[in-house]
Amino acid sequence: MTAINKGDGKLFVGENESSPLAEITFKEKDEQALIVDHTYVSDELRGQGMAGKLVAEMVEFARSEGKKIIAECSYAKNKIEKTPEYHDVLAKS
Repeated sequence: MTAINKGDGKLFVGENESSPLAEITFKEKDEQALIVDHTYVSDELRGQGMAGKLVAEMVEFARSEGKKIIAECSYAKNKIEKTPEYHDVLAKS
């Protein structure tokens, strides 16, 4: 199992936050919402479901913070919309 770490405005995989092997980035919109704006997976980790794992971890993080997710990243938006158990954290448009 690859560890997902929390960094400054991101969840990432790798030893170094500044050059991660995979990441999902976010910023706080306000006290109620997080904007997820980017997902990246390196060639080294592609095909292993890492982007989906990052979205799952982002959903858990949002729940733990009591926040909704505004998904500007097309991958994260699609994954959250297609996964019914994530709908509780999806911000209404």
